[in-house]
Amino acid sequence: MNDTTNKTTNKTTTVTAPDIVCGGCASSIKKALGNLSGVAQVDVDVATKTVKVEHSEAASRDEIIAALDRAGFSVQ
Repeated sequence: MNDTTNKTTNKTTTVTAPDIVCGGCASSIKKALGNLSGVAQVDVDVATKTVKVEHSEAASRDEIIAALDRAGFSVQ
C-alpha cells in the first residue's frame, strides 16, 4: 500500500537511555518530550531503559534526542 497523501501518519522512534532509574525519570522524560511539537505519545519503560515516542514528521529523531539530552538523559 502506498500512502503518500497522509503526512500526519505517526512514526515511532525508540531509543535507549541508560540513565533512567526510576519513575521520576520517566515523568521528567514524558514532560520534556511532551512539549515537542508533533509528539503524540511518550512511553518510558524503566526496566528496559527505553523511551518509545509516537510522533509526526514535525518531530525528528534528532529533536527527540536533543530534548532528552536537555532533560539530562543521554541516548545510546
